[in-house]
Amino acid sequence: MKYGLLLPAGQAQLDAGGSTRGLVETAVEAERLGFDSVWAGDSLVRARIEPLTLLTAVAQATERVTLGTAVLMPAYRHPVHAAVTISSLDLLSEGRLVLGVGAGFPGFSEQELELVGVDFRTRFSRLDDTIALWRELWTGRPESFHGKVLHYDWLPEVPGPARPGGPPIWLGGITPAALRRTARLYDGWLPYPPDPADYATALATIRGTAPRPITPALFATVFADDDVRRGTKALDDYCRATYRMPLEAVAQIQVMMTGPDIPAQLGRFVDAGARHILLRIGAVDSATFTEQLAEVAEILSALPHRPVLEAAED
Repeated sequence: MKYGLLLPAGQAQLDAGGSTRGLVETAVEAERLGFDSVWAGDSLVRARIEPLTLLTAVAQATERVTLGTAVLMPAYRHPVHAAVTISSLDLLSEGRLVLGVGAGFPGFSEQELELVGVDFRTRFSRLDDTIALWRELWTGRPESFHGKVLHYDWLPEVPGPARPGGPPIWLGGITPAALRRTARLYDGWLPYPPDPADYATALATIRGTAPRPITPALFATVFADDDVRRGTKALDDYCRATYRMPLEAVAQIQVMMTGPDIPAQLGRFVDAGARHILLRIGAVDSATFTEQLAEVAEILSALPHRPVLEAAED
């Protein structure tokens, strides 16, 4: 089992007392506390620090933790230049990078994709083309590339990443199409379904058709508080600040955890097959986030199958 931390890099967190320097310091503290990974999100709809830039700074300040995107929107960036940027980050981190990627959501991403000149209707084909192009650029010197959406008659040489073939690429999403794509094209799976049973069923579908091992991950939002009513209020405040929606609506889509039984809630997803759980702390202001980070780390240290945290405590 591995556990990761999403860095609080949104504008809402920065406006509530956070800082860019503090984000790097949070990553260093997460490594000290024994987290296995630190992650950065990506959005044009909600202002935030650009994830590849942030992770470059984190790479220089840390030594052990995996660095991840949760999730990167490749459509925002020119595919060839993004391959150069990602390969450079992988080199700077000495091969510690994992790319979680996504293609956007109906009713949410149309405007941002229009802004960057991407046809919303072909977003998944474009994503698959982009990943295929990156892998070709990272493993050889292709003279051209022609996919369903992307077409290049000339391609430049790209710096080779630290790991042969480039960093692992995980796909977000739990729709039937996302499951088929994960099994066919990707190295890992990073969804956030509220129901562990749905997670288990979807993972079985992926494993039933995947030609290679797939890393099963989970994106979960937590607020550590033994008082369920108080913790639920904190998560509701977070959802309203982040999504402009109440917890009741967000919890229909994403897994949200609070109360005294967070270990048991995590355990149900572990039993369903999750092996790398990325935790987003549901707090906006920096003081609360710092308190929560210590409490979440304490919860994780008490769980079984935590060899990294146990080693850190020794």
